[in-house]
Amino acid sequence: MALPKKQIIPNINLTPEKILFQRREQLLDFIKEDGTYLPKSLLHADLDRGFLDFVKEDLRTVVEGSVIQPIDLIITTQNWAQFTETWDFQDLNGNPQLPFITTVRNPDVKYGTNPAIIYNIPNRKEYFYAAVPSWNGNVKGLDIYKIPQPVPVDITYNVKILSNRMRELNEFNKNVIQTFASRQAYRQINGHYIPIIMNGITDESVVDVGRRRFYIQNYEFTMLAFLLDEDEFEVAPAVSRIFNTYELVNNVRQSKKKSFPENPDTFETAMIYSAGTTSKFIVVDYTGDFSIDQINNISSYDVYINDDFYGTDVNLIQVNTNEILRVDITQTDITQPSKIIYGVKLV
Repeated sequence: MALPKKQIIPNINLTPEKILFQRREQLLDFIKEDGTYLPKSLLHADLDRGFLDFVKEDLRTVVEGSVIQPIDLIITTQNWAQFTETWDFQDLNGNPQLPFITTVRNPDVKYGTNPAIIYNIPNRKEYFYAAVPSWNGNVKGLDIYKIPQPVPVDITYNVKILSNRMRELNEFNKNVIQTFASRQAYRQINGHYIPIIMNGITDESVVDVGRRRFYIQNYEFTMLAFLLDEDEFEVAPAVSRIFNTYELVNNVRQSKKKSFPENPDTFETAMIYSAGTTSKFIVVDYTGDFSIDQINNISSYDVYINDDFYGTDVNLIQVNTNEILRVDITQTDITQPSKIIYGVKLV
């Protein structure tokens, strides 16, 4: 019976993994972790760097304790000569030391076939992405972030492994097949999950070169990516709200209001005259009988209703709603204020 190469230590995950809506929220927080509410740009250079990291990390191959080194550069005719001067895995003659892995990108980048972002919004118009509250110290508002529809692109990469032994080819082939067991793999580039599919495997081995056998296997991959340029993002103000502040003085005591029972039938009202004032009027909001309860500093008084004389020194006055009650007085001491208090009974 085969034994495991590594001792498996059981771990109990006390924090369950986030799924569905919580997972989407987690991805959104990851995109905005650098402090911006907008997604990061995704251009050709970012996609090339992401695919090189995919080969280096996800397709990492170890044979007999040694890692098959990938060339950390997109190989073309132009930069191959430049790379041969700087690579760090070479023999004494300056030639690359086998085995190693190279990545070649097809120069033609075609319009993408990713169904998730294709044919959604015409004419490259910006669409709503997020509403972000703003505050500049005085004005509270809301900013609308808009981004255009990403442009889907298909980029073809050829990953080649060069080796003079079959065991390196077998190990690398096993890693590739396991990675793409579900037809496609994913690479996170600038916070975006980009799918990668494998198109096929071809053999380009050279049977005999200088009495030495070389094996070359080519793996063709297509990255179903999209282009997103941050220069096309738009931030526009939506609404603003002015924040007003008021200063209140707490040490000023307000006069206590009289409390009356709810819907009373009788209550008091007063007509107060300052020193030297002899006439006062009120507009009556109700029909009732006004009877004298108290008089201060008044020798006599005349009562008028709607400027019609009602009587002198009368103790009971009948007033209807919206009538004007005017009382002219004669003060006993003109240097002191005067007051008449009526007891009102609603009719």
